[in-house]
Order: sequence, then C-alpha cells, then structure tokens
Amino acid sequence: MEQTPFKQLVKEKFPDLSAGQQKVARFLMENLHQAAFKTAFQIGRHAAVSETTVIRLSYALGFDSFSEMQHIIQEELLVQNQAESGNAGITQVGSSDPFKKVILNEIHLLKQLINRTNIEEIWKAVDKIIHADQVLIAGHMHSFPAAGWFAYMLGTIRNHVILCPSNDNFLEKFMNLTENSVVVVFSLPRYANTTIQLAEYAAENGYCLIAITDRLLSPVGRIADITLTTEENADTGSNSIASMITLSDLIIEGIYEKDQDRIQIHQEKLETMYSKFHVFHE
Repeated sequence: MEQTPFKQLVKEKFPDLSAGQQKVARFLMENLHQAAFKTAFQIGRHAAVSETTVIRLSYALGFDSFSEMQHIIQEELLVQNQAESGNAGITQVGSSDPFKKVILNEIHLLKQLINRTNIEEIWKAVDKIIHADQVLIAGHMHSFPAAGWFAYMLGTIRNHVILCPSNDNFLEKFMNLTENSVVVVFSLPRYANTTIQLAEYAAENGYCLIAITDRLLSPVGRIADITLTTEENADTGSNSIASMITLSDLIIEGIYEKDQDRIQIHQEKLETMYSKFHVFHE
C-alpha cells in the first residue's frame, strides 16, 4: 500500500492527537527541513515539549519508531528537492525590483501546486462536485474574490451553484442543502472568523467540506474532508489569491475531463440564453 504523504497523514490524525503532540505536529509541518535531521530531543526543545512526546507522536501517526517517521520525512523532502532542482533561479526571490519579486513569488507558488497531495485531493474534489446536488461556495474578506471567481466558472458548467455573500449572513444559504451537497470555502491569512464559523457549521452538519487554503492545518484546512493548499511547500508568506484561482481552474478542468456530456447540455442552454438577452458583444 502506498504511503500517505506525511503532511496529509498529520492532517488526518491531528484531531486525535494530545495537546503536546499537536504542538510537535505543528512544528514539524512548518519546519520539515529542520525536523528531517534533528533528534527527538532537539525537536522537543523547539516545540516546547518533552522528547517522549515527540516519540509518542510518531507512534500516534502509525510509525513503528521516531526513526521511521524521520526517514519518511527525509524521503519526501528528497523528492521535493529533486522536483525543484530545475527552478533554482525562480526560487531566489530577493530581487530589488518589487514587481519582479511579486512575479517570481507567484511563479514559485504556482509551481508548488502540482504536488502529489494536491493532485490526489483535486480529483477527490472533482468527483464530489460532479455528484453534488448543490455546491455552496464561500470566502470572506480578501478570499471573497477567489470564491466569486470559482462560483462564476462553476456556474457556467453545472446547475445549483450558490455563492455566499461577503457579509456575515450565510446561514440562510444552508437552508436547502442536503446530505448530497458540497460546501467549498476559500480561506487565506488573516483567516476571517465568518469563514471558519461557516466551515465548522458545514462539518458539524455532515456536508462534504472542501477547503482551499494556505496550509493543511489552517483553521478550515484541518476540519475539511478535502483540503487543497497554496503554500504548503512554498513558504513564501505571500498568501497569493492567484494561486487560489489556479487551484479553482484545476478543479474546473478536472470536471470538464470527467463530466463532458452534462457540461455540453448545460452550456448549450446557457448559450441560448446569452444569445436571447444579448449578453455579449459580438
């Protein structure tokens, strides 16, 4: 059986970890390059817990020992570094030109989206959305434009797409959801409380929750059924909305790939309406 990626494994097990183990897990997720070669004692010191807590975390994650967990981390970092080896110029973003720095950061972020965990989760999201009776989409503050873009694009290829308003009045939007509905939330730091509350409500009521966020252990990421991340392997701190929209586009492309017949019927009806109401300049 194929090994679950380390960060995805931590995300899945996180709710069942003790408070001390969660502190270690957060440190590992944010400092994999350091953790890969430090001793359990050193990791414990950085995470402000005991060496025993670090070792117990490895057992809680299903490993036979701390050494086995560290070996898995080292292997994943090796694969990641090999994938990045051709992008050395791109990852150096310390340019004095502010525009060039922004562009290089964006390129680096976008290249990080194509990783094993994201690809697997994208296909899961595609399948859930295709089979959903309704899709509720939300994002607040600076995440709202990405949510709006996804809602618009998804609405061009399927029915029953609902965009939550940018204010706090979201509960009314849940009234007609069913056990077959999907909720998609967009959330970048600083995380909006309204988005977190909406995600928690969706999770508590059994709706399939898809999160598009910066990290697996973000407030919405750790409770979502499916989490797509923009910066899990990049660490640029730029919180790019462009990368959120790109993830949205990847989902749309996956739906096109798997649901072509239904999309064609939907778009033919839509084009008829566009023509009737002269929506576009020809």
